[in-house]
Amino acid sequence: MAKKRVTLVTSGQYPNLTEDEAGLVEELNSRGLDARIAIWNDPQVDWEEAGVCVIRSVRDYATHREQFVKWAHSVPRLLNPADVSEWATDKHYLLHLQGQGVPVIPTTWLEPEQNLNKHQVHTRFPAYGEFVVKPAVSSGGREMGRYDANNGMARMAAITHAYRLLQEGRSVMVQRYLSEVDAHGEYSLVYMNGVLSHSVEKAAMLTNPNTTELQAEEEVTGNREPRPEEWIFGEKVRSAIHHMIKDRLGHDQHLLFLRVDMVPDGKGSFYLMEVSPVDGSLYLRTRPDGIQTFADAICNRVFW
Repeated sequence: MAKKRVTLVTSGQYPNLTEDEAGLVEELNSRGLDARIAIWNDPQVDWEEAGVCVIRSVRDYATHREQFVKWAHSVPRLLNPADVSEWATDKHYLLHLQGQGVPVIPTTWLEPEQNLNKHQVHTRFPAYGEFVVKPAVSSGGREMGRYDANNGMARMAAITHAYRLLQEGRSVMVQRYLSEVDAHGEYSLVYMNGVLSHSVEKAAMLTNPNTTELQAEEEVTGNREPRPEEWIFGEKVRSAIHHMIKDRLGHDQHLLFLRVDMVPDGKGSFYLMEVSPVDGSLYLRTRPDGIQTFADAICNRVFW
C-alpha cells in the first residue's frame, strides 16, 4: 500500500524550511508518511500529486500576493485552506474581527483609491506620541516603521514611507505605538486543530523610534503557561475565526495551525495585533516536543 504523501510548502528563501521546523520531514516519515518539501512557486512541482500540502515558510507571499492566492486556489488539498490564506494575507481581516467584537489596535486605514496627497497623509497621523506605519499586506514585520509624531524629521520620514506604499497601490495602516509593548512585550498563542498547543512571550521588534529597522533577532521566551486572561482572549479570537470560516467560507473544520498575537491594552485586557494561519512561525522549538506535536496535528488531518 502506497504511503500517504504530505508536502511541506516553503519559499525559495527557505528551501529546507526554517530552523524552527528542522526535523519535521523526518518526524512525519517516521509515522509512515511520505513527507517532502516543495517551493510554492516552483513550476516543476505537480501539485495534483503532492498529497496533503501544508503551508509553512512562504515568507515571500507579500511581494507576490496575487500570484500566491491564485496558486493556493489551484492546490487540491491545502492546509490551511486557500480561502483562509486569501483572507489572512491582507490585514483588512482585522476589520472583520473587530466587527465580531474582537478588540484590535485602533487603526487609521489609508487606501490607494483615496488618492491622498502628502499633506492629506500628514493630517491622518496622530498629533502626538509615537505611531507605526505598515502595509496591510506584509510578512514578518517587513516595511514597518515606528515614528515620533512630535519630531519633524520623523514625521516627514513617516509621510514618505506611507506615501511610497500608497503610490505602489498598497493599503497602509497607521497605528499608535503601544508603550505596553516595550514594558510587557507581545504574547503569541499557538493552536493546532483548534486546541491551544503553547504560548510564547516576545520582546518588541521596533525597539527605537524613528526607524524601520527591526531587531536583528526575535527575542522569544517559551515554555510558559498563558495567564487565564490571555487564554480567554485567545479563545475569543480563535472562536471568531472559526465561526467566520464556517459561516462565510463553508469549512466546518478547525485550522491545522493558527497563531494569535496580542498585546496588553493597559486596561487589564488585550488588543489583537494579528493572526497567522499562513506563514507565521509556530515557535515549535520553544516546547521540547514541538516538532512531534505538530507532526501529530498533521497526521490527524491526513489519516482521518
